[in-house]
Amino acid sequence: MHQRLKWISVLSTFGMLGLLIGGALVTKTDSGDGCGTSWPLCHGKLFPDQITPELLIEFSHRISTGIVFLLVLLLSYWSIKQFGRFLETKILVTLSLSFIIIQSLIGAATVIWGQSPFFLALHFGISLISFAAVLLLTIFIFEIEKIPSPKLYTIDRKMIFHTYAVTIYSYIVIYTGALVRHMDASMICPDWPFCNNEQITLPRNMYEWVQMGHRLAAGIIFIWILYLMIKAIRNYKHISVIYYGWIAAFILVLLQVISGAFVIFTQLNLIVTLLHALFISCLFGLLSYFVFISIRSSKNNRI
Repeated sequence: MHQRLKWISVLSTFGMLGLLIGGALVTKTDSGDGCGTSWPLCHGKLFPDQITPELLIEFSHRISTGIVFLLVLLLSYWSIKQFGRFLETKILVTLSLSFIIIQSLIGAATVIWGQSPFFLALHFGISLISFAAVLLLTIFIFEIEKIPSPKLYTIDRKMIFHTYAVTIYSYIVIYTGALVRHMDASMICPDWPFCNNEQITLPRNMYEWVQMGHRLAAGIIFIWILYLMIKAIRNYKHISVIYYGWIAAFILVLLQVISGAFVIFTQLNLIVTLLHALFISCLFGLLSYFVFISIRSSKNNRI
């Protein structure tokens, strides 16, 4: 019985990750209006007459959202039925369902009424929370036999503080990156790392401020995760999930920075842009897991 639940949880996790990349594809290809102002149908029809690439991308994303929602709904019901006695299950199920519903409603509101770039940038972030919740629920299901052990991890308070802080800060970085895309400011600065490498000046307009603000935010999180990786290597060799986890986090943030640079160098190459979204999604999921085990550690420290 639990083996089937594990399979459903894995499918739901990869489904949520696919929705994140699919959403980035919709934005990158300007396919948000591929179905006109109709939702959930396309141009008011289940089977539109004129098929365009934008319509296929947008409608496929909607269908995928519906399928993944049903998977998450099944996962949530089954998890509550099997492991509802754990508080973690109730919280993660609530987050998973709530944010995938909010994500869908924002998508519908965008199609029907249109929204400002500042509001649209929230869509990716909300989707990320739902993905992270499903990912953590999946991990929890796989670790369920180990939960009775109260002293699984012992992490110092400073490391726990940095874990919480960098995870919250990563959300700011993600929002600024989404804002860059929705404002069509990706190529406002033709050079990297500065807007103009030959003449370094302050940004001259709002688009440049958004672009360079995102680069600055990404640079800060790169240095921050580098520091935490060094701290983990020095102090947590005895806890493999911390030791190797922060190494993996640094690799992901490094790939994120490199792919961000190549977005500029390749002038918005589609594959590079989607990889950029993939790396930050995986990084946020990993940071969320660090928060999860930090909460456990905090409880253990009080025992």
